[in-house]
Formats: sequence, C-alpha cells, structure tokens
Amino acid sequence: MKVEQIYEIMNSVTKEMLGDSIVVAEDLSNIVELGKQFEDVVGLDNYVRKLPDHVGRVIFVDRKYEGRAPQILMDGWEYGSICEKIATRIPEAVENEDWELTDGASYDPNIFHAPDVIGEFWNKRTTFEIDMSITRKQVKSSFDNVTQLNSFLSMILNAIETSLTVKLDALIMRTINNMIGETFYDEMPAGTYTGAGGAKAINLLYAYNQKYSASLTAASAVTTPEFIRFAAYTMKNYIDRVKVLSTLFNIGGEARFTPASKLHVAMLSEFKNAADVFLQSDTFHNEYVALPNADSIPFWQGSGTDYGFSSTSEIKIKTASGHDVDAPGVLAVMFDRDALGVSNLDREVRTHYNEKADFWNYFYKEFAGYFNDTNENFVVFYVA
Repeated sequence: MKVEQIYEIMNSVTKEMLGDSIVVAEDLSNIVELGKQFEDVVGLDNYVRKLPDHVGRVIFVDRKYEGRAPQILMDGWEYGSICEKIATRIPEAVENEDWELTDGASYDPNIFHAPDVIGEFWNKRTTFEIDMSITRKQVKSSFDNVTQLNSFLSMILNAIETSLTVKLDALIMRTINNMIGETFYDEMPAGTYTGAGGAKAINLLYAYNQKYSASLTAASAVTTPEFIRFAAYTMKNYIDRVKVLSTLFNIGGEARFTPASKLHVAMLSEFKNAADVFLQSDTFHNEYVALPNADSIPFWQGSGTDYGFSSTSEIKIKTASGHDVDAPGVLAVMFDRDALGVSNLDREVRTHYNEKADFWNYFYKEFAGYFNDTNENFVVFYVA
C-alpha cells in the first residue's frame, strides 16, 4: 500500500475554506485514486486473467536463536559497582619448638602472624542498545487478521532478541579469547608458538611429533586418530592435574586447584567432531579414548570466508593488558569457573509512545561487566 503525506495540501485547503487564501490550483493526484488493473508482478489467475492471486499463507521468519557461546554468566547486584575478590595465600611452615627446648631459653608466644591476603577489584562495564520503532495501525492493511499482525510484531521482537543474543555471544567469546591471549603472552612473550609451549599453553602437535618422531602438520593432526588419542590422553591428565593445589596453571602463580565441578572445558568443534568420526567410530571402548565433555565452539574469533581451520582456530587480538597476540591452532581451553565470566548482566526495555506519529519506540539496553582473573587456573591446548 502506498501512503502519501498530504499535510501540506490539507493546510492549503483549510486556508482556502476559511477564506485565508485565494483559490489556487490543486494537484489531487496524491489524494484521489483511480482504479487500475493488476499487473503480472502481482500475479493473475490463469482463467480470465483479470483476477489477482490472493495470499494463501503468510510465513514469518521468527525462529528463536539460542546462541552458541559457553554459558559463563554470573550473579548480578543492584547497588554498587565494584566487584571484589579476596583470597589468602597458603602460610609457610615454621619450626615446632616443642621438640627443641633448651634450658634457660625464652619462648615468645606473643608474636603476631598476619595472613597474606590478596584483594582484586573489577569496576568496568560495557553497554549498548538496540532501538526499534513499532506501529500497529499502519500495517493492518497488510494482514488478514489480528493473529497475523501479532505474529508480524513478534517476528520483529524476536529479531531484536536474536541480535542481542548474537552480540552477547560475541562478548562472551571475547572474554574467553582475551584469557587465551593473556596466557599465550605469559608463556611465550616473544610470539613464537611452534615450540613446546608451557604448563598453561600446551602445543599438542609439538609434543606428539617429539614423542613419536612424527611430522604431522597442524591441519592434518585434527583428523589423525593417533594424534586425537594422544590429545585425549593429555587433556585427561590435565583434568587430574588442575584438581591438585598448584601454582603452575595460572598466570599469577597463585596456589589454586579446580575440582571437576568447577572445571569448564570449551573445544573447537572441528577437533571435537573429528574425534567422534575418526576415532570413536571404530573403537569398542569409547570411554577410554573419548575427549572430555566440553562446549563445542565453531570458531574462537571468526569463521573467515571459508570456515578454514586456519581461521576458526586463530586468536588475533590486542589483549586487555595491551599485548598483541596472533596465535594459531587453538583446539581447546579448560578453566576454573572463577577465572572469567560475565557479571551483573542487566537487560531492560524502555518504551515511548509518540502521540503525534502514532508509533512506539522500544529501546533495548544491555549492561554488563566482562572479567578475567589471571590468578585462577586456565590452560590452552593448541597445535602449531
């Protein structure tokens, strides 16, 4: 339906009727409509070829998008802005003087031993909004009934929710990617990743080729059953290792442990699916070679134009600490639940009705903090 703005004409006509203006020439082509025959672009019947085809079914594209990023949402709060985390280091052992008594010696019980406490603070948030204008009266002519109209409006609102989900997914992945980048830089500040890596960044390809005198490449490794078995074996070892109190698996070098209930694993889907297809499909005891349960990630940062392994597995960022990291072949990460997250996520919708133009404006606002704690366990597995 074509809609013309005729306010200028109506102002002129009103002046004419009230005697405030002389009679002027009027263009009524924008007011009065003459009947026209339907053209083939609309679609005519195949009998008399005069009757327009009618809409038989209306399909609204309103499929709900669930998102793909790991769920790392944490709690929120109403007042205050700073998130504080307090921890204490393990105290050192000292001499037990019960068994070192000396005649005439004095043993002072009044020495004060202060705990070694660490306090960390986060006070940064990000925000954005999505705006949408919605009308009802102006689109009624496009639908047969109120059900179709409501479906149309629901489709628009679903598109907004989809947009919010996509953007939250992107921010969650950037939270993980930054921790990957910080870990790479801490282990290999020179930016050379082809070596063994370190305790927090394990080059599975280098370890495999060294152990078995092989010459696999990064691209071929993810579809090689022997390598996948080695990778599963190594990752399972690390699941056990991070359960034990250690300073090796976090950037801050703090004594930390991660029980199975607090461990989160995310894995590149190409690698995870390859294990199912190339390894477990011909294995009788899958539980012995299966990779750890993990969120499946199609790509860490982006798919590129062809979903190639070099694109999906790459991290190319400037970290929050200001370091440039371009790391290839990231297969998986495992991290403590408290190592990173999205805190104080706050979504709200504000509305405003415009009386003059008869439409509603909806303002979808998103507010949250995305944090990394480098004193908590975080391990990267990669091939380079």
